[in-house]
Amino acid sequence: MSKIIGIDLGTSTSEAAVLEKGKPVIIADKNGDKVIPSIVGVNEKGEIIVGRDARDQLLLKPRDTVMEIKRLMGSKKKVLMGGREYTPQEISAFILKYIKGYAEDYLGEVISRAVITVPAYFTDEQRRATVEAGRLAGFTVERIINEPTAAALAFGIENMKENLHVLVYDMGGGTLDVTVLEMFDGILEVKASSGNNTLGGKDFDQKLIDEIVRYFHNETGVDVSEDPRAMARIKDAAETCKIALSEQTEYRIILPFLAEKDGKPLGLEKIVTRLEFEGLIRDLVVSTKEPIELALKDAGLKPEDIDIVLPVGGSTRIPIVLEFLTDVLKQEPRRLIDPDLAVAAGAAIQAGILGHQLSADKDILITDVCPYTLGTEVLDFIGGIPTPNVYDPIIPRNTTIPVTKDKVYSTVSDSQEKVEIKVYQGDYKKASRNNFLGKFILDGIPPAPAFKEKVKVSFTYDVNGILQVEATILSNGKKAGITIETLGINMEPEIDLTMWENAPKARRYRRLIKRAEKMLKRRESIFFEGELDETIKDLKKALIKEDNQKLPKLEERLIELLHDLEDELE
Repeated sequence: MSKIIGIDLGTSTSEAAVLEKGKPVIIADKNGDKVIPSIVGVNEKGEIIVGRDARDQLLLKPRDTVMEIKRLMGSKKKVLMGGREYTPQEISAFILKYIKGYAEDYLGEVISRAVITVPAYFTDEQRRATVEAGRLAGFTVERIINEPTAAALAFGIENMKENLHVLVYDMGGGTLDVTVLEMFDGILEVKASSGNNTLGGKDFDQKLIDEIVRYFHNETGVDVSEDPRAMARIKDAAETCKIALSEQTEYRIILPFLAEKDGKPLGLEKIVTRLEFEGLIRDLVVSTKEPIELALKDAGLKPEDIDIVLPVGGSTRIPIVLEFLTDVLKQEPRRLIDPDLAVAAGAAIQAGILGHQLSADKDILITDVCPYTLGTEVLDFIGGIPTPNVYDPIIPRNTTIPVTKDKVYSTVSDSQEKVEIKVYQGDYKKASRNNFLGKFILDGIPPAPAFKEKVKVSFTYDVNGILQVEATILSNGKKAGITIETLGINMEPEIDLTMWENAPKARRYRRLIKRAEKMLKRRESIFFEGELDETIKDLKKALIKEDNQKLPKLEERLIELLHDLEDELE
């Protein structure tokens, strides 16, 4: 049987590793690169190029080159490259096929099996898209493993006898994960995960890019924001500047012949200090406090309970990120594993376990969790009043996986013959506010009075983070179900609601929001609790998005709810 390799398919870079003599070894490509740019392009001959070759043509051929495709995984969006449209899975498959090729050259055999890492906070359809990309590249994806879990494996394999609580803070190019683990007796147990799928080093780059574009416009009167080639050069310069400022206190950006005005070439020269850069990204860094606190809360731990903070991902090299972690967690992060290579190394360790090179009994055992709440829509009776569109969680977030959980429900009308099972992912109390994953019909219910017939709904979430749902009529055993097919579903993007306080109009709404949040804490079972909670969140989102049309309506609705609740409490 062929070897199984581990792959870190990243937003900015990708890496591959294989287990040799019980240790993970990072594989280099034909150029000797172990860290491969996650960039795909079409060259002048119409050939697909990947990695360094694609990066080298990016500035000259931005329309024929694609980067950061990971952020589109699981969406319906397509990208244009070389005059043709591609799905995110297809672009990712080109990267994986390139990795497959150089891994085969290194190992001297055909490689058809892989363990691929994803952010812990990747949704179900993003994981499925990753599996599909692997299939298109010619891999059987043996396991999808969460990136911070993989990083913890890379640390754990060298520290088998330690008994520790570890917090992995994984900030790469496009995503953030915070995972809390417990290590004991060769076991790595994930306690909780949280994160943000739309926050990473590329967002830091974008802050600097926007500042450079503003500076150039102020200095020359020329707006280059719609010039693809100029923007590609500025993007490259911003990333170089960001990296340099991790080691030095200032960096000079020089971009000659960036644009033209009145037939004359214009260049850009600007000194960016570390202090200036930190001022641009500080809000983004501070916003990661919420997922840290949520992961600790779900794990039942406090900052002082954490023995080691492991920074993973290239963005954790930025000094302000490390300073922030030190401040929040009251200890300095420890660079005990390579932040760029640890995830691929951990994937190779997982591959070694699956390939029986390592033993879960003698070497290392790992447990992981489901990062999202999964549930179904029900008709509930609140205060004796039938209330539709209520979300009933079946698998709470941060439940250890693999897991199967079920609940038994009743029919709600006389002679009801069938029931529709709708599956959602999220934590809103109103079902339709959560991310819809899929649905199916279970029919053949025997005629009976309302509430007599029972239906058991089972959710099974496997080690790859993929969900199966089954419903059974208990009186006759008839079943129906689905493996959730969610490729292409548009999921509501994760929004860091803590950012609302930095919104331009936050001051006006602060007192109202604080009053509403105080009301939520005061009463746990108020009739309008779900709607109050969701209206608060909607108002915060509208503030962050500066949606001036929604703000007055949400303010009015929140005031109405507060009046109703205050009347109820009297």
